[in-house]
Amino acid sequence: MHLLMCPPDYFDVCYEINPWMDIARAPDRDRAVRQWTALRQILTEQLGARVSLIPPQPGLPDMVFTANAGLLHGGSFVPASFRHAQRQGEAPYFRQWFAEAGYPEKSLPESPEFTFEGEGDALFYGDVLLAGYGPRSDAAAYALLEGLLGCRVLPLALVDSRWYHLDTCLIPLAPDLLAYYPGAFDAAANKALQSLPGEKIVMTEADALNFGGNAVVIGRDVVLNAGCEALEAELAARGFRVRATDLSEFIKAGGSAKCLVLILER
Repeated sequence: MHLLMCPPDYFDVCYEINPWMDIARAPDRDRAVRQWTALRQILTEQLGARVSLIPPQPGLPDMVFTANAGLLHGGSFVPASFRHAQRQGEAPYFRQWFAEAGYPEKSLPESPEFTFEGEGDALFYGDVLLAGYGPRSDAAAYALLEGLLGCRVLPLALVDSRWYHLDTCLIPLAPDLLAYYPGAFDAAANKALQSLPGEKIVMTEADALNFGGNAVVIGRDVVLNAGCEALEAELAARGFRVRATDLSEFIKAGGSAKCLVLILER
């Protein structure tokens, strides 16, 4: 697997755009660097993933959360269109990186009604693109994305601002296995998720609040924040190897393992 990460040189909480952020509760930068390094080492040294790095930029503390940069499909890059002004400055750097890396770009129209925050809100479950909307991405963007990518897109309404991105509360574990926290979704989305083929793991609220739903899956290995005991037991019972690692400093900004990683190639 090939992944994109961004070193946390400028990571901080200096604004509040989700309920987890509190300027008065700033992350410990040295500890954040150690946690990010440990995550990268698990991915590369233990799981054999290839990790490419995009240079961090001053004044863009959330650039470390590369999952929101866009979405890769069929070798093409669909760049994000960020909702909040505080993150919009990241977009040119990500687009430049992907262009220089040789990824052709497929763009959504530049319009406030087509906000789209990349893999943070769009995750493939088999051939279906599960697409969260509400807090950050707009439902209108997904009708266009479906045509742009030529795949089925299933929009899912997120209704609790604590789980403001889909990848904070849902994990596609295999083409026939999905884990998610029902409290993050409206009734229609819960019905749609239950109707999907395959087995479902329903996360507890405690594990969802501990960002258990924000995990990196590489084969039968699942990397997630430490302390998600119920979810870890469910995964172990199905033959997954759990790689738990402390990412508490990043949770102060509303992110964890998956937020720190964008999948370039499976």
